[in-house]
Amino acid sequence: MKTMQIFEPAMCCSTGLCGATVDPELLRISTVLDILKKHTISVERYNLTSTPMAFINNKIISKFLFDKGPDSLPVVLLDDKIILIGRYPANAEFIKWLDLPADLLNKIAEKPQNNDCCTGGCC
Repeated sequence: MKTMQIFEPAMCCSTGLCGATVDPELLRISTVLDILKKHTISVERYNLTSTPMAFINNKIISKFLFDKGPDSLPVVLLDDKIILIGRYPANAEFIKWLDLPADLLNKIAEKPQNNDCCTGGCC
């Protein structure tokens, strides 16, 4: 079985789903991970605020943070290799990288992957 780990930036809680406004991308990731857990697929999720030792103890992530800094998070590892930097995996990427059934995450809406703030990519 493949091992996926997500190393996230500092957030107020382990999921980032607290406070007055909820980031839809964090809500999607939490939903995806809940569905995967129900299907006995474990994806480890580490938040820089609540689990800093996970960042220190992982040589790959520790070096990454030293080289790139925390502003480059999130970082996704698959079998101890960095496969994604600066964003969360799309549903199709979870499917592909974890060899999941194609329809497992069909009902979870995604926002378009767009980093242009003027067209709504970051908000």
